[in-house]
Amino acid sequence: MWKETVSVSPPYHFDRVLERLSLDPLNAVSLEKREVRLPLRNKEKKPCIVTVQAAGTADAPEFIVSGTEDRDGLMEEVKRIFRWKENLQPVLDHFSATSLSKLFEEHAGTPLVLDFHLYHCMMKCIIHQQLNLSFAYTLTERFVHTFGEQKDGVWFYPLPETIAKLDYGDLRELQFSMRKSEYVIDTSRMITGGSLNLDELDLLSDEDIMDKLVKIRGIGPWTVQNVLLFGLGRPNLFPIADIGIQNAIKRHFGLKDKPTKEEMLEMSKEWHPYLSYASLYLWRSIE
Repeated sequence: MWKETVSVSPPYHFDRVLERLSLDPLNAVSLEKREVRLPLRNKEKKPCIVTVQAAGTADAPEFIVSGTEDRDGLMEEVKRIFRWKENLQPVLDHFSATSLSKLFEEHAGTPLVLDFHLYHCMMKCIIHQQLNLSFAYTLTERFVHTFGEQKDGVWFYPLPETIAKLDYGDLRELQFSMRKSEYVIDTSRMITGGSLNLDELDLLSDEDIMDKLVKIRGIGPWTVQNVLLFGLGRPNLFPIADIGIQNAIKRHFGLKDKPTKEEMLEMSKEWHPYLSYASLYLWRSIE
C-alpha cells in the first residue's frame, strides 16, 4: 500500500470535477468522501485501483492519492488525467475579458479532466454518437458490464483484445445498432492488429490526428474532437456540431434560436487559444 499527498496550483475545484465524473454511472465517485477510485492499468495491463481524495480547497488544492501497486507509473497517470501539472490561472485571466467572463467566474477552477484511458475514451465516443445522453450511458454501461471487469466495486473498460474477438451479434444483443457494433469491433481489431497505434497519437498535431482518424469507418469529426479533448487534453478544440454546446450558447447569450456554424466561429474567435475550456465551461453551464 502506498499513499502520497499532492499539492497543485490554485484555483482547482475538485468538487466540481467529482460532480461531472458522477454523471457517468460507471465512475466510482463518492461526493461525501470527496474521492474517486480510478480504474487504471499498469504496464502489464493488470487492473489497478488508485484512490484520489480531496484534502484541501479550491484555493489551496491538496490531494491524498493511494494505491496498492506500481506507484510510479500510476502516479504519473493520475497527474495526467487530472491535469495537475497545468495552471488554470492563465485560462481564467484570458476569459475575464471575453463574452464568457461570467461563466468562467461561476465555474472557476474547473480543469479539463481526461477519460481514464485513450481506448476507453474512443469506445465511449463511438458508442455515444447520435444518441441521447441517457441511453448513451446505458449502452456504455452494458458494454462495460458485459465485456469489462470489476475489481473491488470499480468497473474497468474491456481491453481492445477482448472486443476484437467478438462477433457483431454479441453487441447487437446489448441493443447496439449493426453499424455501431461494426465500428466498435472493427476499430478494436485495427488497434490489436497494429494498423491503429493509440500510443503514437499524442505525438501528432490535432490536424494530423483528425486526418488519420476520420479515415476509419465510423469515426467522424465530432468523435475525433472529443478524443482530442477528453482523451488527449488538447487545449484548443471547439466541437461546433455538438448539440450541448449549441444549447449552452443559446442559453448563455439569450438567443432565440440555436447559433449557426458561422455565428459560433465568429463568437469563438476571442476564446482562442483555450477553446477546449470554453467548450467545457459551456457544457458545465447546462449539466
